Amino acid sequence: MQDLNTLKYYNNKAEQFYDSTVSVNFEDTQNIFLSKLAKGSAILDFGCGSGRDTKYFLSQGHHVEAIDGSLELCKLASQYTGTKARHMLFWELSAIHKYDGIWACASILHLPWSELADVMRKMQAALKANGIIYTSFKYGTFSGERNGRYFTDMTEARFAGFIEEIGGLQIEEQWISADVRPGRGEEQWLNIILRK
Repeated sequence: MQDLNTLKYYNNKAEQFYDSTVSVNFEDTQNIFLSKLAKGSAILDFGCGSGRDTKYFLSQGHHVEAIDGSLELCKLASQYTGTKARHMLFWELSAIHKYDGIWACASILHLPWSELADVMRKMQAALKANGIIYTSFKYGTFSGERNGRYFTDMTEARFAGFIEEIGGLQIEEQWISADVRPGRGEEQWLNIILRK
């Protein structure tokens, strides 16, 4: 089960979170992801938050399904993108060979270590052959609650060990970046693209 405190946090602070993320320019990372996909690809925005990335991918001619565990964020993302964001928890993903790409930007990092592997296997099953996953984690080795939400942080070594256990997914690209939100530049992120 996804951490209930984390879901409560996003439901209670949905508008605040929406306002702080919806206008952030994330095109550099979005375009790295899209450069690996053909036009008109099927993308799952896995933890869509404000809907920022869904809207961008739609504008680039892709077919996008958006889901989020926060009902309040789903409402805001649906209004913003003009497409329905479905209320769904990560572990409820049951699609098989459906998506060319899965975008899990700062989303599955909220899963406890014990659930992350199961959800990653579901993501792998939901990908078509040769499909890709983009995901990102705060940089470090911390696992636990921080500022009212649960986080599992990753370093390159920690993630390499994790993905080896999953099997069937290869790290195609990874890089460290600073947080793009105003005043958060000192925070480091590990960005990863996986290939099935």
